[in-house]
Amino acid sequence: MPNAFDIPPTGTIEYQYVIVPTGFTQDRWVQFAEARPGSRALVHHIIAFIREPDSKWMKDAKPGVPFVPEKRKKDKKNKKDDDDEGGFSGDAVAGYAPGMLAMQLQPGQAKLIKAGSDIVFQLHYTANGKPGTDRSKLGLVFATEPPRERVFTLAAANGKFKIPPGDADYKVDSEFEMGTQVKLTSMQPHMHLRGKDFEYRVVYPTGESETLLKVPNYSFNWQLAYAPVKQIVLPQGTKIECTAHFDNSPNNPNNPDATKEISWGDQSWDEMMIGFFDVAFDANMPLKNLFPEKKDDKKAGGD
Repeated sequence: MPNAFDIPPTGTIEYQYVIVPTGFTQDRWVQFAEARPGSRALVHHIIAFIREPDSKWMKDAKPGVPFVPEKRKKDKKNKKDDDDEGGFSGDAVAGYAPGMLAMQLQPGQAKLIKAGSDIVFQLHYTANGKPGTDRSKLGLVFATEPPRERVFTLAAANGKFKIPPGDADYKVDSEFEMGTQVKLTSMQPHMHLRGKDFEYRVVYPTGESETLLKVPNYSFNWQLAYAPVKQIVLPQGTKIECTAHFDNSPNNPNNPDATKEISWGDQSWDEMMIGFFDVAFDANMPLKNLFPEKKDDKKAGGD
């Protein structure tokens, strides 16, 4: 970040976004990357997104100046999600949360940062009673030769849940269908303070199902990513299914308030349900092939 950000001692701090132009004049392939907080006491998480040159995401933000996006404007006439300035847009090259390791890809694999791209820092600060400053940073190690496979981060997410007050075992499901054949390289579940457990399953086009990962005791305070011990190929039409349970009861010692109905939100006292996963595929393949074709607008829901 070009400048330090001043963090107040109290209050709710909205996600801050800082755009840093890369200045890359040619496409660069990244094999290793690490996001590192300037203040570990005040930084809850960092996501370093790649904003490609033709992207309109954060179009009103000035480089180097912390920016708080407008919330999504629900327009019944326009069901597209283009107005969501604060969402996930494009690939992420690195992230930080307690427990996360630096990105370390295998030889022959890399993430692509196109010429003219910007890095967008998404920063979640949490006040702890003392004022402070943060100047987080991103480190990149480039591949020494053109990679055979490109790695990209996808997500099976569900943002439409409403967890009833006092519910100790509320279930939320999500899924993602592969538009082409890929290799699964890692999985990272994400929930907040009411997160209880998380499971990834794969359902192949044949109908065969297999459990890939079970996290029986999810910890918001130590968020881990998991790599398969052997290669997992996901043919076209394969679905990644995720199931999470939330404990919104008084028996959850981490629960901020068991009397409230809880829905999706940025802050830690809200909730999220995201099954992040990384896939590897031919480096020359168009990115759009990852996503299945929408059958029609009604079934796709405009998402």
